Amino acid sequence: MQESTIPGFRFVPRTGVIYVMHEAAQHGFSYDDPHWANLGQGSPETGPIAEAPARIESLTIPATTQQYGPVAGNGDLRQAVADFYNTTYRHDKKSLYTRDNVSIASGGRLALTRLASALGNVNMGHFIPDYTAYEELLSVFKAFTAIPILLDAEAGYKIPLPALKKEILGRGLSALLVSNPCNPTGQLIEGEELRGWCGLARECQCSLIIDEFYSHYIYNSSASEPSKMVSAAAYVDDVEADPIIIVDGLTKNWRYPGWRISWTLGPKAVIEAIASAGSFLDGGANHPFQSIAAKLLDSQLAAQETAAIQKHFGKKREYVLARLKQMGITVDAEPTGAFYIWANLSNLPKPLNNGISFFRQGLKEKVIIVPGVFFDVNPGSRRAHSRYENYCRISFGPEMKKLETGLDALERVIKKFQS
Repeated sequence: MQESTIPGFRFVPRTGVIYVMHEAAQHGFSYDDPHWANLGQGSPETGPIAEAPARIESLTIPATTQQYGPVAGNGDLRQAVADFYNTTYRHDKKSLYTRDNVSIASGGRLALTRLASALGNVNMGHFIPDYTAYEELLSVFKAFTAIPILLDAEAGYKIPLPALKKEILGRGLSALLVSNPCNPTGQLIEGEELRGWCGLARECQCSLIIDEFYSHYIYNSSASEPSKMVSAAAYVDDVEADPIIIVDGLTKNWRYPGWRISWTLGPKAVIEAIASAGSFLDGGANHPFQSIAAKLLDSQLAAQETAAIQKHFGKKREYVLARLKQMGITVDAEPTGAFYIWANLSNLPKPLNNGISFFRQGLKEKVIIVPGVFFDVNPGSRRAHSRYENYCRISFGPEMKKLETGLDALERVIKKFQS
């Protein structure tokens, strides 16, 4: 990609997934081609799976929803989101969410963009590795300064609570962005650990912005235990006073990525600020889809979908981990959430031990992965040294047949370079 030479415009890099999809298209990739396997894009399979609720395949669009919707979102959907969190996580709490604590947006990136545009002149902490789209998001808004916090492979890509407190106080953080479970490592903060994070946000007066888009994909329960969802909402004491902001949507946890419906949950003051940001950034989410989306927030339907997801995706997780082990690809910390494998390529023969090279060789065999360097979130390219050159992210989001096709392709790539 070349720097822009058009007066007034800057070079805008593609996010990791968009970059690899663009490159794959140059090699003939098509969603309709059965010989290609897309193990790069972060999309769950959207068709029926065993024991899940029936998929919505048609909708009626009332005339009233063909008008502009409120920038903050449809009132019924906002209330449905609030009710879902109150029922699922806060049945024993006096402080409950209302529609005034919810804002609707067109997908997770836009929800996070609204939040970023509403931040003041503060230090904003973020982790490495993390979601590739965070990089440009943290670069484009100049009011705050992005401060990286490195997570070590030796520690399982997690940070102890005392160390986190030291980072917040020592770096003067007023906000902290985190994906939970993490994209790409699949590591999960839950239970007393998550309670501790929320307590730290209150104690240090540091706004905790939590991307919970994979919070229904949890794999550390035994077969005899019921499925569970994880959210910081369970550990918020006062929905108006606690500086905890949650972002989620239908994309992953409900498996409707094409609907582009997300929500932000937090204190009213935050919701009002991001609604103001939405008034100039985007003007509001898709109106017709919002009227039917509220039905998906029924707690029983969500629980049924979650149980089906964890059973179905859990099997795919085990399959992919076993296949990668056979190929000599290691995993520093097995994922306990999301649907990605953060794969360590160091033991592969050259040049496959480099994520970019492995990706390019994969394209020749019609399989797509994402090189690890894209998860080295580096806003403004302030660091010259790039981490994670020996890593890649492999998604087990697609259906099993595609996983088999893609892993067979990776196996062929490796065999080409084995002596």
